[in-house]
Amino acid sequence: MAAPELDRPVEDELEPVPSAFVPRVLTNLRHGSAVTREDLPDVDPGRTAMSTTWADVKQVSTPFGYMFDDLRGIYPGAHLPDQQAAAVVASLKALGGTMVEQPDDPTGDDSTIPPIYTYWGQFVDHDLTANTDRDQDISITEIPFEPLQPEQVVRDLRNLRDPKLNLDSVYGNGPQASGLPEQVPYNGDRLVIGPLSDGPSGNELPGDDLPRLDKKARIGDARNDENLIVAQLHLGFLKFHNAVLDFFAANPTSHVTGDGSFARARQLMEWHYQWITVHDFLKTIARPDVVDDLLDGTIEPKFKPPSNRSFMPLEYSVAAYRFGHSMVRAAYDWNRNFGAPGDRRPSSSFELLFLFTGNGGFVNDAPTLPNNWPADFKRLTGEEPVPNPPSPNSPPRVARKIDTHLAPPLGNLANEGVGETSARIKRILKRLAVRNLLRGYRLALPTGQAVARELGITPLTPDQLADVEQPSAMDDALIDGGFLANTPLWFYVLKEAELDGGNKLGEVGSRIVAETIIGQLRADPTSFINQHWDPTQGVTTGPASTDVVDSIKAFLRFADMHP
Repeated sequence: MAAPELDRPVEDELEPVPSAFVPRVLTNLRHGSAVTREDLPDVDPGRTAMSTTWADVKQVSTPFGYMFDDLRGIYPGAHLPDQQAAAVVASLKALGGTMVEQPDDPTGDDSTIPPIYTYWGQFVDHDLTANTDRDQDISITEIPFEPLQPEQVVRDLRNLRDPKLNLDSVYGNGPQASGLPEQVPYNGDRLVIGPLSDGPSGNELPGDDLPRLDKKARIGDARNDENLIVAQLHLGFLKFHNAVLDFFAANPTSHVTGDGSFARARQLMEWHYQWITVHDFLKTIARPDVVDDLLDGTIEPKFKPPSNRSFMPLEYSVAAYRFGHSMVRAAYDWNRNFGAPGDRRPSSSFELLFLFTGNGGFVNDAPTLPNNWPADFKRLTGEEPVPNPPSPNSPPRVARKIDTHLAPPLGNLANEGVGETSARIKRILKRLAVRNLLRGYRLALPTGQAVARELGITPLTPDQLADVEQPSAMDDALIDGGFLANTPLWFYVLKEAELDGGNKLGEVGSRIVAETIIGQLRADPTSFINQHWDPTQGVTTGPASTDVVDSIKAFLRFADMHP
């Protein structure tokens, strides 16, 4: 396939981007949406005077690139074939269709991972990436569908987030910009917290909501108001910042307090967040030995971005990091308004958790979150034990295993495809597995086997990928599509985890995910790694030496997110 004619030179790839130009407030960006350069003033309203040239897009964005750059030139062999793309697309759709668990034939076992890790992971994703394309060049719905050359992908795909764990999705453009309606609101140095609305009498729960204007959350990234779990987690970050300021007031002479400024509070929250993401989140969802070996230098990473040219690897953002989709449950044990006694619902469905957000419109026309809907994070973190005996029909307080089966709601996403008139496009956008597989093919991702070999890892065999003797529908799709020797990277990462028990990523998935997150922190001179900081130098939940904020549980406890 001939490379398309481009209007930018090859040496223009991955040029340094001043982080001061990166948008901090993405008010109109929805999960999975693609944004053209013409849309950028609406997505980032602080730039209403921005023109629509490609140079302007580049000033307010950062690059995507390939972690395994050596594989870009091996085509085919390291990629799915680019010839007869229609047949490959049909096979990918068939495979994606088998990846959704059927309600009457559940195959998704429960993991040992508390549900909060699914949504901490989603929060991290929104802090690192928000992808934009140029004039719809990067599309998974156009006809004819063809994979792009890697050079075109790198040139035309841009990231609206600075790929650092710097919480720009929380802080937006800072207190100095909070007077504008579309900006994150502040009260002095404190972040504004929103009130709850009245719910059914007798079911009131303590809690808060995100700050809102006409139902719309005034936060740095609108995607964090699409499901209620990540929305309440985002609220936890707002409250954590304020709790840090309270800690300063209570400990004015502490070395932790320093000058007690907004900048110091933000710095501490970023460091706690970064440390927890590496030492709690990563070591839970990935192989801890891989994380430790990357931290101490035992493993030489493939991803080593320089600080002035940091980019987001596509193998991470489009494939490996989407492992979290398989962890999503169809229902959650949400708070004490669910389960026994009486005739209460046994659980909150995944669909309801989308409806009780600003982007979901708040059912019953409430202006903010009703006071019977705040999260009980003790149920989501595993801090509160499951009742013995458990409530009838209540879902387990764990995430689903990391495997090749997605919960049924992800086969028909409620808030996707809104406004589309084409039934074909709606079907693609609503089927998450299909969308992920098509996007990986479109963006010329290498296969799982090619990545494994590049990492010095023995690839999965055809017998590990499928049962040829007694094939299931998924096995048939793998065999018929020719995917046993050349497996889509996203599916490969999920299958690898599944074969390893489903309670953490396998070796390839762990390497891509951990190398990317740790690599971005190493590229940031202000990160906790480069500042040689650890939580014993931060805020605490009490006077004891064990009261350090070094886990997601402790983070939410310090933020007073437990009812």
